Amino acid sequence: MSRKIKKDKVKFVWTPKKAATAISAYMVGIFFIYPYINMLLTSLKPHGELYANPTKRLPKSWQFDNYIDVWSKAPIADFLTASIVVSICATLLVLIVSVPAAYYVARNRFKGRSAFLLLVLATQMFSPTALIIGIFREVKFFGLLDTWPALIVVNAGFNLAFAVWLLSGFFASVPVEIEEAAMVDGCTRFQALRRIVLPVTLPGLVTAVIFTFVATWNEFTVALTVMSSPARQPISTGITTFVGQYDVAWEYLFTTTAIAIIPVVILFISIEKYLVGGLTAGSVK
Repeated sequence: MSRKIKKDKVKFVWTPKKAATAISAYMVGIFFIYPYINMLLTSLKPHGELYANPTKRLPKSWQFDNYIDVWSKAPIADFLTASIVVSICATLLVLIVSVPAAYYVARNRFKGRSAFLLLVLATQMFSPTALIIGIFREVKFFGLLDTWPALIVVNAGFNLAFAVWLLSGFFASVPVEIEEAAMVDGCTRFQALRRIVLPVTLPGLVTAVIFTFVATWNEFTVALTVMSSPARQPISTGITTFVGQYDVAWEYLFTTTAIAIIPVVILFISIEKYLVGGLTAGSVK
């Protein structure tokens, strides 16, 4: 005779503390998401409604054609191509240099190691605006003005210090005994790094990739100073095409901004599963 087991349902009870926490979380979420909502709504307004008085939040006439017309108003495809190429190449360059550098720092206890890491992290405090004159002179000296390699190298340099500092902490958390056991079984140091350390520290690698890609994608000052050809400009400076001397095409400017966000969102969605997989791998000994 089968017995039915009744499961007690746990009822959620609101308390003043829980209510205050929920309200605060919603307010913070609305605060951060409102600019994106306003951007999307503005991109769907006709030009005349942008200067209407009083201004309405919702478009009176939804202009979805703005997302079609903007491609003929400016070389958006060229802007996106430049940003994608520069961001991917800069990210790869950062990983190629930062992984061995961070691994060396994590596995070798040399004198002044802590000061070195602090100095590396301190370089992140310098704004590109403060260094722009020196950057321009160096780029001009090497004949790289108005070229993608200039943006790739400069952006990689700006993000390299953070990647080394971040990855060195992840590599240091991996027990040395695991690598030694792998080398006893016949692995070289490089094979142990590739097969043991990197899979376990995948969350750190993903963080470095996202940080470098987004920072390069959003970089504005260096691109505005170094690049001059419209077809070679990244999307961050290409948006200024719609800023005229006496007028600003706000509808197209916000439309281009919305388009520029899409690749970053796709990157995060596609790489999120690897981040979760890396966390799981890191928890298994």
